[in-house]
Amino acid sequence: MATGRIFGPRTVQKSLFQRLLSLNWFILAIIVAIAATGTAMLYSVAGGQIEPWASRHAMRFGIAFLLMLGIAVTDIRYWMALAYPAWLLGFLMLLLVELAGTVGMGGQRWLDIGFMRIQPSELMKIAVIMALARYYHARTFAQARRLPALITPIILLALPAILVIKQPDLGTGLMILAGGAAIMFMAGISGWIFAGVGAAAVPAAFVVWPVLNEYQQNRILTFFNPESDPLGAGYQITQSKIALGSGGMSGKGFLEGTQSHLNFLPEMKTDFIFTVLVEEFGLIGAVTVLFLYGSVLIYGLLIGIGCRNQFGRLLASGLAMSLFFYILINVGMVMGLMPVVGVPLPLISYGGSAMLTWAIAYGLILSVATHRHVTLAPKGSGLA
Repeated sequence: MATGRIFGPRTVQKSLFQRLLSLNWFILAIIVAIAATGTAMLYSVAGGQIEPWASRHAMRFGIAFLLMLGIAVTDIRYWMALAYPAWLLGFLMLLLVELAGTVGMGGQRWLDIGFMRIQPSELMKIAVIMALARYYHARTFAQARRLPALITPIILLALPAILVIKQPDLGTGLMILAGGAAIMFMAGISGWIFAGVGAAAVPAAFVVWPVLNEYQQNRILTFFNPESDPLGAGYQITQSKIALGSGGMSGKGFLEGTQSHLNFLPEMKTDFIFTVLVEEFGLIGAVTVLFLYGSVLIYGLLIGIGCRNQFGRLLASGLAMSLFFYILINVGMVMGLMPVVGVPLPLISYGGSAMLTWAIAYGLILSVATHRHVTLAPKGSGLA
């Protein structure tokens, strides 16, 4: 692929050092602060011990941070060229999970590669957004709104989502669909189409319900009435609400949370770590962390809005929205506002795949920021 077909004739390439200097280091500092909060919470969950979770979390973030910087300073045209191969690789990994995946936490979701386990469904969230951004970059607004132009995006969305939901991982599957839908909406797809899909989802729910696993049905039923089984399916959310309420305005203090340290809270180091944070640091701590998250998400959206090329615009905005769904679902879940679907809190929950996803996603957002004035090939030029 010739360089002239991707960049405008007046594009001036920056050196690696210049690109590093041009990164928004204030936003990077906020990301470090969020990860440091996660390390502190995992230290607390372990009863004031750095092992086994806090040390691994900090080490993983150090590696992820370097990866993020590497992605951020890499020319955006390479990410555009890798969009479709990334989707294909992610899809093949999902197929491999079906054949030889590692079973854990009630589902076959991981690939064991020796030194670590990878959850391909997490990486697929990014690959779908990259592929859709590439697809819509090569189409005008009018072309994107035509019904035949929906066939490819639906395939790019539906195939991985079906495999992920089959694992079973309903939460991640819905997040893939939500991130893809956000890209399609920003690309110009009519709101009436989304309204129609939303209306069709109601009768479809009655068809899907018998197909769901029993534990998934229990989670949904418990969402509507957690008191119906307080010692069974409703135990998690009941204990979470107790911990959230007991934190008050300023919390009980670091390492002083009773619900967590007396082991009333399940999955403290992963899905329900926000509950531990609120119990120990109260409403002030919760608002502070959400403000940090909000800062990096708004920055991602602003980068998308201000990007000169359609690929970067959709990529940054779509990734920012996908990361927003992470936070919305996790916080809503622990507060009892959404069903428990097993979505971690980015950079705070323990887990390598989610951290890797965040690092890649924000590295791409920073790459868009670095190359936001670059002119990529015109829409409809045959790049897609």
